[in-house]
Amino acid sequence: MMMKNRVMSLKKVSVALRHRSMATAVETAVFDNPIVNGTHIPSELPARELAPLSNKTGPVSTSHWDEQWGEDKITSAIQDNVMATWGPSSTMKHVPQIVKGEGIYLYDNEGKEYMDWTSQAVCSNLGHTVPETVATAVDDQMRTLPFLYGGLGMSEIRARLSSLLSELTPGDLNGFLFPSGGSDANEAAIRIARGYTGKHKVLSHYRSYHGGTTSSLAATGDFRRWFGEAGATGFIKCFGPSPFHFSMGESDDEVAERSLNMLEEQILMEGPNTIAAMLMESIVGAGGCLILPEKYVQGVRSICDKYGIVLIMDEVMMGFGRTGTFWGFQHYAGVVPDVVTSAKGLTGSYLPLAMVAVRQPIKDFFEEQSIGWGSTYQAHPVALRCAYECIKYTLDNDIVGNSKRMEAVMIEETQKLVDNHPSVLQGRAKGLFGCVDTVDPSGRLTQNLQGPMPPANAAFKRAYHEEGLYGLLRLPLIHTAPPLIITEPELREGFQRLSTAIDRTLDREFR
Repeated sequence: MMMKNRVMSLKKVSVALRHRSMATAVETAVFDNPIVNGTHIPSELPARELAPLSNKTGPVSTSHWDEQWGEDKITSAIQDNVMATWGPSSTMKHVPQIVKGEGIYLYDNEGKEYMDWTSQAVCSNLGHTVPETVATAVDDQMRTLPFLYGGLGMSEIRARLSSLLSELTPGDLNGFLFPSGGSDANEAAIRIARGYTGKHKVLSHYRSYHGGTTSSLAATGDFRRWFGEAGATGFIKCFGPSPFHFSMGESDDEVAERSLNMLEEQILMEGPNTIAAMLMESIVGAGGCLILPEKYVQGVRSICDKYGIVLIMDEVMMGFGRTGTFWGFQHYAGVVPDVVTSAKGLTGSYLPLAMVAVRQPIKDFFEEQSIGWGSTYQAHPVALRCAYECIKYTLDNDIVGNSKRMEAVMIEETQKLVDNHPSVLQGRAKGLFGCVDTVDPSGRLTQNLQGPMPPANAAFKRAYHEEGLYGLLRLPLIHTAPPLIITEPELREGFQRLSTAIDRTLDREFR
């Protein structure tokens, strides 16, 4: 209709030109109903068409209420409905179907026994038999207060666990948050550091892993950050003391000094007034059990103090005794981080829970400021109760002491792998956490992040399961991190199984 009106208006102008002067006609056209510089004429959108799909629920198969599923039913559901996370979903077809756990062992649907050689994701610190005190306490909590949203109310168990942890963390680490997992804990820690300092950038090492959420993945240094690195800003990577392909020096002191010089130079080039935090693992976990020189960690603490940078120590994997001390950073004299994150061993991974600990000045700052972080399941009372009882069990049964005592066995057996297998280049061990690096006959690390898995690596993964081991494998790194309740005979048996798997596969390349 609008276009029609304008056409009619132009016709009137045409008539006017025959009866009036040209100037009068043009003036009428411009001011009566202009086309140039006039009202915007919109273009019509294409027609919208809905491709209707049924959005009704069900019906639900009655097989879901069956007491047991057969292997075919389980396999079919995995194929049709299960998605993997850090690898292609097709790989889930080939992993064991675990049906039972007991002690340090897991059992598949065919009855095969596996020694849990990496505490699954380096998290099942107390093994797969839930201590009776933990099970009883969790049952009691479920019956009395099964849920309380942490953003609205406070529970006794939250107060108790916070108080207990304040006694187990050194220095003035007195304030505690309780996210649901390690990634969430590091996400919250980054937000705390940015809020506290008013700065944005976060430094972290290339050989690191800090989680799978947006900021924790961006802070991660290893290849997994490639999945989501573009989703966050302000994350700066630096080289730590142990690069893959070159050396920082001959001695620990030389390595520490050179690494610290590089770090401080990078801070100066980035601008100290822009850097909120340095996020680092006390001992590098998924990146290969990298035990940092003491002077390096002490130097990082000093640099952070010098430039007003919050030092966040990621203890998600190392906390609660993994390396023979309660916290991994306790291997470095005089070092107390500003923020500590942990998870995994906090509940023995029986229930999902993490923690963030902050020093008193940071806690005081947020007395009148909002952190701006939260989640529905934060400080879940059942998970808190589980953590409280797991810590008590850890202390009562000297679990950390066992980790420390097993260190000598770990070092001895790791050295045997290096001595007896040409495919094993070197190894490291601290407490009940260790790793070896594997190489091919050319001396290069057996890894290929840009293409298909090398055949020898694939063969090793099969042999690993066939020899009765279960755990995380990401060659060229082979981790050893069994539950902290493991005995010396069990530990030596596990190393023998690992040695056999290496001999059957990776060493064959050298023959």
